[in-house]
Amino acid sequence: MPSDPSYPEDTPVGQPAAEADGESGASKKADGANRTRKIVTGTAIGIGSAALVAALLYANRSRKGGKS
Repeated sequence: MPSDPSYPEDTPVGQPAAEADGESGASKKADGANRTRKIVTGTAIGIGSAALVAALLYANRSRKGGKS
């Protein structure tokens, strides 16, 4: 068994995979900002939906009582 690992010939050894694929740092930052915006938007939608459900449950409390 060889003691040294073998590498594919088309991949430079010692460089991270993202740099070897040709992605630039600016493109990574733009993707990160877009991802952050989507996470914030999803969180806001989730909190807003929960607030609406809580408001509806609270508003319907008076109708659940046995007295009319």
